[in-house]
Amino acid sequence: MQISVARDVFQLAQVFTISRGSRTQAEVLTATVEGGGFRGKGECVPYARYGETLDSVAAQIEGFRGGWPDLPDALPAGAARNALDCAYWDHAAKKAGKRVWDLLGLPKPAPEITAYTLSLDTPDAMQQRAAQNAARPLLKVKLGTPDDMARLEAVRRGAPDVPIIVDANEGWTAEVYADLASHLIRLGVQMVEQPLPAGQDDMLAEIARPLPVCADESCHDRASLPALKGKYDMVNIKLDKAGGLTEALALKRQARAEGYGIMVGCMVGSSLAMAPATILAQGVAFTDLDGPLLLAEDRHQPLKFDDQGVHPPAAALWG
Repeated sequence: MQISVARDVFQLAQVFTISRGSRTQAEVLTATVEGGGFRGKGECVPYARYGETLDSVAAQIEGFRGGWPDLPDALPAGAARNALDCAYWDHAAKKAGKRVWDLLGLPKPAPEITAYTLSLDTPDAMQQRAAQNAARPLLKVKLGTPDDMARLEAVRRGAPDVPIIVDANEGWTAEVYADLASHLIRLGVQMVEQPLPAGQDDMLAEIARPLPVCADESCHDRASLPALKGKYDMVNIKLDKAGGLTEALALKRQARAEGYGIMVGCMVGSSLAMAPATILAQGVAFTDLDGPLLLAEDRHQPLKFDDQGVHPPAAALWG
């Protein structure tokens, strides 16, 4: 097998802001696995929060010398292993003349309703964006500052009837979250994602959790699960955190067996990055695969989004 990696840049439709910063582009890495006349591709988004850069992840991909079964031992859970694992799945499907879900023994994925993300901004701007997207079936609101109450109230004014989930991206303290919790319920929020920093979230086991709390930065792969017990009600599974579709599916099975609800999320990437996650997202509580909806440009033959949700990929895109 020949392995190569390329850097791709996709312009965002507008500035995307979370509690850790803003971006105007999605910078991704595309891994290609080629052999036997077939070519498989996988996309990853290196994430600085986890100590990853475009250069470091590209070096991991280029330096991999084993075969597909060697991935879990050769590379840690993260972006590089995700890109390679998804590229291997794509290659295997093309070589077999089947779809990835057939190789996995799973039914063809059905469309899944996905959240649409409102990035962090002023209350007025967030209210305007909420009003513009009030017809969507689910909004995800980026928060994570001490002054979030005004933002959330503004979003609810802009979209009075839409179900809402919120993501603090580790931006609150236990005191801020305890103060906000009752207001989140009053405003119809259905779930809160990663309210406290990973590694500083033990307080979640000691305070009331009046609505489901979902682990994002605190949950990467199956090895993360023991530390979540008693603190979280759900886990957000992302391919780039888990290290690929193979581990993500295993994490989904184990987390469900241990009683966690499941959310499937994404980094800000193209349709190629989301395509494998449409398999993972089947039947979960919340799907957040809106990355392509945030872009001004996308891959050839992008994923289809409509009122049924996000559809599985065409074979020409992936899998």
